[in-house]
Amino acid sequence: MSELMPLNISSWPRRRLAISLALVGIALAVGTLPRLAAHAAVAKQTAALSEPTVAVVAPVRAPAQQSLVLPGDVQPYQEADVYARTSGYLRRWYADIGTHVESGQRLADIDAPEVDAQLAQARSDAATAAANYDIAKVTASRWQDLLKNDAVSRQSSEESVSTMKARQAMLGAARANVDRLAQLQSFQQIQAPFAGVVTARNVDTGALIDAGGGGHPVPLFRLAETDRLRVFVNVPQDQAMDVAPGSTAHLRVPQLPERVFAGTVARTSGAIDAASRTLRVEIDVDNPDGALLPGAYAEVTLPLTAAHPGLSLPANALLFRPAGVQVATVDPRGVVQLRTVTLGRDFGTRVEIRDGLRGDERVVLNPGDAIDAGQRVRLASIPPADAKE
Repeated sequence: MSELMPLNISSWPRRRLAISLALVGIALAVGTLPRLAAHAAVAKQTAALSEPTVAVVAPVRAPAQQSLVLPGDVQPYQEADVYARTSGYLRRWYADIGTHVESGQRLADIDAPEVDAQLAQARSDAATAAANYDIAKVTASRWQDLLKNDAVSRQSSEESVSTMKARQAMLGAARANVDRLAQLQSFQQIQAPFAGVVTARNVDTGALIDAGGGGHPVPLFRLAETDRLRVFVNVPQDQAMDVAPGSTAHLRVPQLPERVFAGTVARTSGAIDAASRTLRVEIDVDNPDGALLPGAYAEVTLPLTAAHPGLSLPANALLFRPAGVQVATVDPRGVVQLRTVTLGRDFGTRVEIRDGLRGDERVVLNPGDAIDAGQRVRLASIPPADAKE
């Protein structure tokens, strides 16, 4: 027993050393492993951030048909102020505001006794001129018969013929004056120049009517044709080439929201207005029941057809850079490329691309301002419905 004791005493320090080393190793392992895991997580996150995840969409063919909604100005098909052609006093009027009249219908009568007296005098002058002509004609005929028998001189015969011609000219002038005054007398009846509705009456019975013989004539009535209307719209320059005469249009007015009025593009101004950069377009609309009122505001829908429609992309795929409008595309290696594009029609949430894309690209949706060419990205899987937006 005495011989074994030294052996146990001498091995104890080594055991203690081994235990201490084991404890130190465990402590190191416990402290190092979380750090290694944290470093790995940071490295993984850094790698993920260096390659952002993006959603892509494919360009689709833009529709050939597009509806353009514009404000319209409703005007009568024709409108005129009715003036008097003879001066006098208004004896009676027959049409008031809102009266529908036919072409040639009497609107008012004017008393013009001076014109009547002038016409009577002119007719008397014409009768006198006719009598003088008849006498001169008979005299000239007699002098010509006497000239054949050499009973009078040729000069005397020619003078009688000249007198007859002068009397004939005076008769023509007198008859022309009668016709002029008779026409002026006919203007005492104010008639409607076309069928329409009276929109204004500016005179009353007994009012002095000045036909413009030195004063400032006032229109007696204002007449508007409302069975057919003209609607004017200003089409922006980008869509001006797609509007052609003969195409259909539809109108809505705020007071009749459930009703749609059909019209036809009748004509265009043929030139872009330099101030507004728009094309003036006229649309003719039938209005037999008078539901549309001249001067009203209307909402006009024009169906436009593009001869060569391009591609379309969601509006949130565009990048507005100093170099122009661009889109970010992703190639098969996951590398971003920037394409400069030319915009066309605006469909609201989508925009037409006229140039810059072939149609088989993968275009990034909602690209960030920091995206740049050559950057590597990862593609996110998105539902087909989202890809169309």
